[in-house]
Amino acid sequence: MMAIASDPILALAEPGPLRDPSVAYAWLRSYQPLFWHDDLKTLLVSRYQDATTVLRDSARFASDFRRVGENLPPAAISVQTLDPPEHTAIRHLLVDGLRQLDYGWLALTITEEARSRLAGLAEQPSFDFVAEFAEPLALSTVMRVLGVPEPDLAWFKPVADAIVDGMDAGVWPEVGEPAMAARAEISALADGWLMDPTAGGVVAFAAAQATKRGVDPAVLDNTFRVLAHAGYTSASKILSLGAVTLLNQPGALKRLAVGDPALAVEELVRYESPVRAITRVCVVDTSIGGCQLRAGDDVTVLIGAANRDPARFADPDVLTLGRSPNPHLGFGRGVHACLGSSLAALQARVVFSILAKYYPGAVLTAAPIFRRNLTLRGLATAQVALRPSEVRS
Repeated sequence: MMAIASDPILALAEPGPLRDPSVAYAWLRSYQPLFWHDDLKTLLVSRYQDATTVLRDSARFASDFRRVGENLPPAAISVQTLDPPEHTAIRHLLVDGLRQLDYGWLALTITEEARSRLAGLAEQPSFDFVAEFAEPLALSTVMRVLGVPEPDLAWFKPVADAIVDGMDAGVWPEVGEPAMAARAEISALADGWLMDPTAGGVVAFAAAQATKRGVDPAVLDNTFRVLAHAGYTSASKILSLGAVTLLNQPGALKRLAVGDPALAVEELVRYESPVRAITRVCVVDTSIGGCQLRAGDDVTVLIGAANRDPARFADPDVLTLGRSPNPHLGFGRGVHACLGSSLAALQARVVFSILAKYYPGAVLTAAPIFRRNLTLRGLATAQVALRPSEVRS
């Protein structure tokens, strides 16, 4: 591997790459597709083929770092960190809980809420699409799916943001401690859900089934903390990044209106890749892409770079709303593929279809501001006007 002049991870946190990481991704894939990061002690993987190999092979590349002798605090053990066979029982429990939901009713309620929120915001000259629309809609949706009372967004948002920031503690150690405190706050909230679950949601289903399926209640508690956070954070980032992308691309809303919204959502997830990085650990001495690795070595898959790999996607830096097939890695791959991907995609289809049908003239009124995050890519603010011509008149 050749040396490079600057840190490719810190480069992704600069203002330019935060707005458009395509050049940084292309540089990595072309010149350092397998880059050992000395400070983080991890191999950075940026090519699609290498990325899929790591994500699919949980026998060699583990999510559960206890498999290489590392200690994990009990609060860290969830469906997200367990590997098969321990992972299998809790994942099947959650999948069955999601399957018992009424998706027709869910789509209707998301539609009604999205239309109502947007109708109110359309009367304003400009509003923050992130804080005033995407985040409250994502929070209400995930809590509806879980079947639990919706917490106050003013409390939940800073706690969730602290957890996202903490994912980058390897680069910025000062964010680690606030993230641990934030996880504890959401864990306390989840404790109450399992003690008194509301009928009809995934929490009630799982609480009733967990014991006979051999799922540890503590692991289930941790898992609902993870699902609540991910359902809010990832979904709101998909909504806000997707909306900004559509508004930045001339004619994109019109193309979406006459095309297949399902394909459009998948392409927006590929193009923007809110989940930028996923880390695994080598369980055995192995190799990837010709690079030799030892048991205990970390491997970080750069999802955004893999989703822009020209070896897998034609014109990867072009937004092609009808792209098919589209085997992107935005929702992960393998046994740890995103549990809520179908729900996030449903919500995004509803919102983007409403924008295309009722607000085709929507515009950005200021340059969006990105959060300085490396693991999850997202916006701090995005000022939007839904009816700019009507406001001016």
